[in-house]
Amino acid sequence: MSRRAKGRVLRVEKELPRVRRESRAERMAGNATRPPHFVLSAYLDVGPLRYVYFLVVLVLYAAIVCSNVFLVAVICVTRTLREPMYLFLCSLFLNQLYGSLGLFPFLLVQILSRVHTVRAQLCFLQIFCLYSYGGVEFMSLALMSFDRYLAICRPLRYAALMTLARLRGLIAVSWVYPFLVNLFIVYGLTAPLQLCSNVIQKVYCDNYYVVRLSCREPRTNNIFGLSHMFVVIFSLFMLIVFSYVRILWVCFGGSRQTRQKALSTCGPHLASLLNFSVGAFFEILQSRFDLSVLPNMVRVFLSLYWLMLQPLINPLMYGLQLTRIRLVYQGLLDRSQG
Repeated sequence: MSRRAKGRVLRVEKELPRVRRESRAERMAGNATRPPHFVLSAYLDVGPLRYVYFLVVLVLYAAIVCSNVFLVAVICVTRTLREPMYLFLCSLFLNQLYGSLGLFPFLLVQILSRVHTVRAQLCFLQIFCLYSYGGVEFMSLALMSFDRYLAICRPLRYAALMTLARLRGLIAVSWVYPFLVNLFIVYGLTAPLQLCSNVIQKVYCDNYYVVRLSCREPRTNNIFGLSHMFVVIFSLFMLIVFSYVRILWVCFGGSRQTRQKALSTCGPHLASLLNFSVGAFFEILQSRFDLSVLPNMVRVFLSLYWLMLQPLINPLMYGLQLTRIRLVYQGLLDRSQG
């Protein structure tokens, strides 16, 4: 073979990987669509056991609805509970009802279904509901931390700082901002993406898992997500840390009565905050790392932890630990028995 022929062969061999990459990219671009439905692949065929799972989820949903509605009614009806801390709690319980509505009816239908598909419009609606629920929950917990800081560390100025108008404004912001942000994320960034698959490896629709199906790297989604995380979420996290550092400082330097008051009001809130943080950590861990080594049931439980246990545990903690709510509850029981 001549030198010219050998050179031509070498150039062809060098060009082959680039041609293969280009043809693969062209095929992916050609398969890019906006699927009319998504497939939820985390469901297993458990046979008749699905009726047991359906009953368990139904009981959990009924317990969440009854406990949260009861506490909202108690706070709204009882005049002595119309204070900032309890109004923040009322907003928190309403948000938990909203988040449960976005998850549990969907799960109940999917558990009994033999084909686990969901229409694209309904999938994006569920993503919006669950993500806005998480945003309202985190902002509410952050504002409640700051409210406890003002009540314990600035008791003489608390009434002047936490006025009714300011309270209403903070609660409105904690709802409106997550709704607007997630409206933009879901319908402005995620829904227009061209997807190369329609299989979501979860039991419910999740924004991160849908974005991973994109044929091209979603740079806009990544930039906005990182910016929002560092600007908003980190700021709220620092507000929580600042509030509790100041509260602990006052507790250790104050009297025994001050410590007891701080623990009685901050204990349930701190437990709720830690529970929500653990659930969010599980969700981030599962979405960012490959946990296929874990059993499927464990992965499903981790993905549902922050959506199921938070609205179930919060009413129990606040209803049993906060003295004034417990006294109202005991008074209602005494009236019913009398």
